[in-house]
Order: sequence, then structure tokens, then C-alpha cells
Amino acid sequence: MSNDQPTSGQPPEDDPFLKKPHEPPPSSGSPYDSAPPPPPYDPGPYGGGPYGGADPLAGMPPLGEPGKRILARLIDFLIISIPLYLISLPWGGVVEVTENNGDSNGVSDVFSQTYSGHQLVWSLIGLVAYVAYDTYFTHKDGRTLGKRLLKLRVAMLNDGRVPDTGAAFLRAVVLWLPALLCCPCLWWLINIVLMFTDKPYRQGLHDKAAKTVVVQTN
Repeated sequence: MSNDQPTSGQPPEDDPFLKKPHEPPPSSGSPYDSAPPPPPYDPGPYGGGPYGGADPLAGMPPLGEPGKRILARLIDFLIISIPLYLISLPWGGVVEVTENNGDSNGVSDVFSQTYSGHQLVWSLIGLVAYVAYDTYFTHKDGRTLGKRLLKLRVAMLNDGRVPDTGAAFLRAVVLWLPALLCCPCLWWLINIVLMFTDKPYRQGLHDKAAKTVVVQTN
């Protein structure tokens, strides 16, 4: 292992992302390793070789499974949304629902919700809460509570380190701003589809913006 001291934001030395087979290292670097990795690792697209010149996943931990990522995100959503909803009850709740004067069949009542000033205020409060939660835990060790339970971690694509504050904040804003204030259904659908179809890293739009990737941990 290198004698250099780890820089701020790097995973600890017992982090699984730093473990490598005990073989002589080659001369080129590889994503997710703080020191040059041994064969058969090859340099990734940001680790010393041109994009497409080598297997872009070589030297990386396994990518997070889409199903686990969705479940982890749902857990994180509930961790924030349930307390937020309970806090909002004395002020009328998060969502105001208008009374439907026409024929009511149950389904129409769902679509009679109005995006009032009251709801906008709570959406902004929710945005701050979700962004702060994601930013803090992603910068802390790359794992929100949901990701910790599902053994996932957010890492910088170029070297596998824990995202710094700027990258963690950008990732959280790109994820939650459209989801809470603009087009939630479409935004979640796009990101879920990208988790399954994006090649080679399964990056959502928030991952692409922050240059991060979600990988599995032990």
C-alpha cells in the first residue's frame, strides 16, 4: 500500500473499495483504488485511459442493483416524509384538497388537489429537508440510511472516494428539486429507467450531474 496519507474525504483504509489482491501493481491507475491496482484491473475512462479504450467497469466494485437502489430511496423518502407530514398536521397538513362539487367517484377526488400557496410552502420545507439529508449522509460516508441498510454506497466515478460537499449537494438538488417542485412522476420515471438502461454505470440524471455512481458494499 502507498505510504501517502489519505486526503480529506477518502474512505478509510479498511474500506472495501481499497482492498486489492496481493499482487505486484501495474503502472496505470484504476477507478476506486487509491494506489495502482494489480492485474487484471485496467484503467477506467477517467483513470488514465481514453473512454472505451478499456473495460470501464474494471477495478470498480459491483454496481448497485436497481431494485436495491429503488428500495433504499423509498426508505430514505419515508424517513423524511413521515415526520414532515406529522409536523405539518397542526397547520392543515402538507396537501390541501378542494371539495369536489361534481359527481364524486373516489378517483376524481384524488385529482382535485390544488397546488396552493400552503402546499408550496411545505414543498419548499420538504425540499430543504430532503436536500440536507442527502447532502449530509452522502458527504459523510456515501451512504444514506436507506443505502446503509441495502449495502450501497455513492462514490465519485473517477476515483471511488466519498463525494465532497459540493458534489453531494449538487446530486441532492438535481434529484429533489424537480421531484418536489416541478414534475415528480416524470422525474422519478426517468431516473428509474436510467438505473436499468444507462450504460455502463447505471447513472441517474443526478449521478451524471455530480459525476457519481452507486456501488455495492460488503
